[in-house]
Amino acid sequence: MKTMSPLAAAPLLAALLLSACAAPEFRQPEVDVPTAFREQQTSAASPGADEVRRAADGTTWKPARPAEAQPRGEWWRSFHDASLDALIAEATAANQTLAVATARVKQARAIAGIAQADRAPQVGVALGAERARLSPLELNLPPGTAVAPANVYSARLSASYEVDLFGRVSSNVAAARADAGTAEASFRSVLLSLQADVAQAYFRLRALDADLATVARTVALREESLRITSRRFQEGDIGEFDVLRAKTELATTRAEAIGLQRQRATTEHALAVLLGKPAASYSAPARPMDELAALPLIPAGLPSSLLERRPDIAGAQQAMEAANARIGVARSAMFPALTLSTAGGGIGTSPADVLKWSSRSWLLGAALAAPLFDGGRIRSNITRSQAALEEAVGSYRQSVLQAFAEVEDDLASLRILAEQSDEIAQAQTAARRSADLAQKLYDAGRGSYLELLDAQRNLATVERNAVQLRGERAVTTVALIRALGGGWDAPGAVANGEQGMRN
Repeated sequence: MKTMSPLAAAPLLAALLLSACAAPEFRQPEVDVPTAFREQQTSAASPGADEVRRAADGTTWKPARPAEAQPRGEWWRSFHDASLDALIAEATAANQTLAVATARVKQARAIAGIAQADRAPQVGVALGAERARLSPLELNLPPGTAVAPANVYSARLSASYEVDLFGRVSSNVAAARADAGTAEASFRSVLLSLQADVAQAYFRLRALDADLATVARTVALREESLRITSRRFQEGDIGEFDVLRAKTELATTRAEAIGLQRQRATTEHALAVLLGKPAASYSAPARPMDELAALPLIPAGLPSSLLERRPDIAGAQQAMEAANARIGVARSAMFPALTLSTAGGGIGTSPADVLKWSSRSWLLGAALAAPLFDGGRIRSNITRSQAALEEAVGSYRQSVLQAFAEVEDDLASLRILAEQSDEIAQAQTAARRSADLAQKLYDAGRGSYLELLDAQRNLATVERNAVQLRGERAVTTVALIRALGGGWDAPGAVANGEQGMRN
């Protein structure tokens, strides 16, 4: 049998060593992506025909492509509210949580730069000056010999370079770059959350203002009812029971108004924190929410597009890639590290002597360091790195499942809220008519005060429900935008926070 010569086997051995220490090829973990959202609403923003594929059962889908870095777009402008636009711009410029995320991106990018620097030779220079007196024994002179002190000047240029034989440097660079990508995705997630939180706090404030206005009208109605009831009691038309009921209803309604004021104060304080302001120095003007004639229609798209848009999913993706690269770093510790070094310069008794050719000195060297026994440290580190990748894969899959659930929740909530709003609109019409008739009957002496009170209470309840539903629909619309990963503007629009991160 013909045997392979040692010279011919060397390349094969080197290839085996490199494959053994290199980071494993990253494989995208499989996730169960539905072909369509269960609560999918008709949207004008559907993917292009060239991107859509049709399954055997007639459903459509398109393959996910990395698109998290695409501009998020100023989605809040679709509400056509100048006050909301100003608040989000203010929060983007001053929010401290966003500032922390920006600083973390800078740190991660700097760490990636440090890792990248290991690819290049490290060059340094050293200049020195010394005055010393040596012992006669150090100079091989008889004891007692007088030795004069001397000046020594030196100048030296040195360089070193680690040859990336087994992928330690390249794997470390890949891990650092993926970490930077994770930090950038986290920044975009914080930015999106900040914008959504500001919008939701703003709509909650407006809904509370509308609720307070409704309760204020009810209080005025209760006061008028008490005045009329008290007059009729004094005239002997009715008994004291109706007066006491009128006082009770008035006090109860005023207590509800006080509770709403407490809710408004806490919501206003939360908005102040988002804007980067002390709660004591911020006051939002009262602005009741009007009828929401047309909320923006949110293009939910296909479920696969969610994997492209959500910044938290993009961050989980980058975390997997970083963990995968660190397996290569851990494996490379099992093999020798080769470092090349060189230095050269001059040493003399005066600055001028340092530059003389006769004072020159130099060295060239190569060091090959390899572990012999470490008590299992390297093997344990490899196991830890592999487990970290398994953890990152689990986090990624959980992020995807959570994202799908959030979109389904918000789509279902919007559908149900729209149905509720339709029913409440009909209830308002009937309640107003009922209250008008009860008032006329009571004024004519043909109806009881309890009937009037019941009709007025029903009307107030229905009107408050209508106001609260308007607020919930606006808040849930923002929640759906957040769940989908942001806006849907055309490429080219860059959010203010992302621009600030780049500067």
